[in-house]
Amino acid sequence: MFQDFSDQACPDQGRVRIPMLREELQEQGLTGFIVPRADEYGGENLAPYAERLAWLTGFTGSAGTAVILKTRAAIFIDGRYTLQVVDQVDTELLAPVQVPMNSVADWIVENATEADVIGFDPWLHTTQSIKRLEKACKKAGAKLVACEANPLDAIWTDQPGRPSEPVVPHPLSLAGISSEEKLEAIAKGLDGKADATFITQGDSIAWLFNIRGSDVPRAPLPLAFTILAADGRAWLLIDPEKLSKEALDHLPDAVIVRPQTDLQAIIKEEIGSGKIWQLDETLVPYAVKAMIEATDAKIVNAPDPCLKPKAAKTEAELEGMRAAHQRDGVALCQFFHWLDQMAPSGSLDEIGAATALEEFRASTGCLKDISFDTISGVGPNGAIVHYRVTEATNRVFDQNSLYLVDSGAQYPDGTTDITRTVAIGTPSDEMKDRFTRVLKGMIGLSMARFPEGTTGGQLDILARLHLWQAGLDFAHGTGHGVGSFLCVHEGPHRISPSGHTKLETGNVLSNEPGYYKSGEWGIRIENLLVVSEPQKPAGGEKALHSFETLTLCPIDQRLIAAELLTSEEKGWLNDYHERVFAELSADLDEQTRNWLAEATKPLH
Repeated sequence: MFQDFSDQACPDQGRVRIPMLREELQEQGLTGFIVPRADEYGGENLAPYAERLAWLTGFTGSAGTAVILKTRAAIFIDGRYTLQVVDQVDTELLAPVQVPMNSVADWIVENATEADVIGFDPWLHTTQSIKRLEKACKKAGAKLVACEANPLDAIWTDQPGRPSEPVVPHPLSLAGISSEEKLEAIAKGLDGKADATFITQGDSIAWLFNIRGSDVPRAPLPLAFTILAADGRAWLLIDPEKLSKEALDHLPDAVIVRPQTDLQAIIKEEIGSGKIWQLDETLVPYAVKAMIEATDAKIVNAPDPCLKPKAAKTEAELEGMRAAHQRDGVALCQFFHWLDQMAPSGSLDEIGAATALEEFRASTGCLKDISFDTISGVGPNGAIVHYRVTEATNRVFDQNSLYLVDSGAQYPDGTTDITRTVAIGTPSDEMKDRFTRVLKGMIGLSMARFPEGTTGGQLDILARLHLWQAGLDFAHGTGHGVGSFLCVHEGPHRISPSGHTKLETGNVLSNEPGYYKSGEWGIRIENLLVVSEPQKPAGGEKALHSFETLTLCPIDQRLIAAELLTSEEKGWLNDYHERVFAELSADLDEQTRNWLAEATKPLH
């Protein structure tokens, strides 16, 4: 459970291992290879065996791809990792390329030649991504080849084994809908459109069968595949050893458990040839599509049918999320009270703070895991959007600086994700100005009313407006979906310029605008929100959605320039703080309760 702060990667890795990979590629008749941060299941959380990109290059971010050619190489990262990649990777060996303004395909067009034979692991690339790569290689005159075995695995001599953690039932009291009902609804959705569908993502499978696992860090997922037929049959492809009698009895009668080695046989013999398959080409591995195409199947591209119903939380799931956030709020108050006492000592560092926060959560007796590695950044480290503190980067708390802590927890009844930025010592006027602009954006989104059919992309401007007015911005989305004791990052809904999915009742999203002054400090404020059932405002004519705030934790008023807030914004903040005190104070000791009373006093 506890976070590992050891230095898991360094620039020297690439200098040693990339030449080793090039030698292996030459032996296999290849001149290049594409290394995504991915596994066969398409999730963000990877088991240690699948962390190939980190092992090869030293880069430990949650998203990225490397392309290794004979004499040149590049690593592709998004705006969250522009600073981190420079610290972790030998940039003379691997040129950093930022996406989405650039792409792997574009780079191949510019750098590959007719002499290149570029390999890829068909289990680690989606059908959609291979279509783009095939076009790029064709344009460059290069050849793209699916490898039977991953050449990187051949040189990773101490590669960890596959996880074999047990599957556990997720009770109906927390799920709200039985697995039988979910399977029936998915099968009904396929009827008349497709004969079968293939599901690969661990959180979809965990949701569908009301099960949980621990095959990957930070998310309670079993690694498995699922095939669903329109006639109601369902196959769960998983190591049978992971399933106890209790877990087997928990599964619906229609579910057939088979090992993953039987996948091809099920496609050929159980579903049969000439069938219609519904596949999510953004998720399904290229290798699986090739197996299906070998049966003369027709393929219909459509989203994973579990995504939208999983994202629309049941009332039982929302009650669980509320309980989880109340519990988490108590632990957070204990932590921030402790932090206010420890920060001036000169002995506290980022690792010490992150460890203490996890200990406060563990003291609830309900913590299953943290929901992601805690981002614990003081001063300039806080300006790295997805900073991961290690023993090498660990920084002592500076006075007159800012501390940004982005953290979350996995409880059996819900998943949490919260960011707070706090003043260490006396903040500057610039810090207060930037913090207040970020706060105004967070409040603006929290207060939003919006009609049915609104997308996250249409709301994103609310979080950025006050930064834009000062010529400022942040290089990440405003919000992502969050699962119910599942993944802390859940689609398809999100609040960002590229958020095109309509928001629906029961969606849980983060609201996390920020500002980052490179090399000095960072600011982010994050609460989780639930999309509420549409209702007519008083005196209104149209029923509109609104947001319910789940997160319960004070916002540091020492960083607020009160003159920049409108009376309405102050009203929202004071109402929020009144609620935080009302819902948490009874579970706090006297000293922490007094601290919370001071932290939540009305702002005038």
